[in-house]
Amino acid sequence: MDSITTAAPTHSLRERMLQDMTMRGFGAHTQKDYIRHVRNFTAFLGRPPDTATMEDLRRYQVDQHERAVGPATINGAVSALRFLFGITLKRPEMALGLVVVRCMPKLRVVLSVEETARLLEAAPGIKYKAALSVAYGAGLRVSEVAHLKVDDIDSTRMMIRVEQGKGRKDRNAMLSPHLLDLLRQWWREGKRRGVMLPHGWLFPGRSGTDPVSARQLHRVVQEAAERAEIHKRVSPHTLRHSFATHLLEQGVDIRVIQVLLGHVNINTTGIYTQVSSKTMRAVASPLDKIVAVMEGRAPPG
Repeated sequence: MDSITTAAPTHSLRERMLQDMTMRGFGAHTQKDYIRHVRNFTAFLGRPPDTATMEDLRRYQVDQHERAVGPATINGAVSALRFLFGITLKRPEMALGLVVVRCMPKLRVVLSVEETARLLEAAPGIKYKAALSVAYGAGLRVSEVAHLKVDDIDSTRMMIRVEQGKGRKDRNAMLSPHLLDLLRQWWREGKRRGVMLPHGWLFPGRSGTDPVSARQLHRVVQEAAERAEIHKRVSPHTLRHSFATHLLEQGVDIRVIQVLLGHVNINTTGIYTQVSSKTMRAVASPLDKIVAVMEGRAPPG
């Protein structure tokens, strides 16, 4: 796609699309995904995307379905192509035929409290134990953990400042005394190693000037789960799910959990009511009622 040119003499189509996304406040991850989807469409088309027809878009979606492409990828491509034709190319009618696939929500994988403790203990070293403890203890996304800076830890107010989280929004996350103590242990060890720079990354990568990568944190979680003999399919996001579910089981109001997770919509947080074992245990099965009536332990009704 880098070689595509349009009527604009000084900018490639890719540059124009990037500019349009930047002006609308799209994050770097979203921009990268949109460009990737348009590049894939261009490869399928075999010519510049600004020459595409509505039938070309239809053929592309048919091809995706025939190749059993997942709903999330198909819907990501729809969003990218709608932006390309509707905003950058000023041809909104082109996107009318694009079809969004309905995604069936999957039940979240959640660790028990005991499994979570084993996973954190199995983390390789104080740096990763602290990083995974932040993911669980504050309910942060893996990208939010990776991009924390030393100055984001507010020990006076007992909060963690999360800058430019999902949706490019800032928020405060909770900081427990135990987590603060663990972070101080890592800070002292990081200073001793010479990797903790003033006002730098809380969890620096190998270079020291860049943060640890989300991919590395994924690897660490999987290695820790293996050491802890946890056979569930886990990722750093599993710790965030477990954080929310455990709070719900402790009786914390779901609207408080919504704020802690940084969810805009309460319905997003509501998914955790489906995986809370305490919530399910609190509901009496109608079978128990029938048996109680049959045994004369409860009046019919």
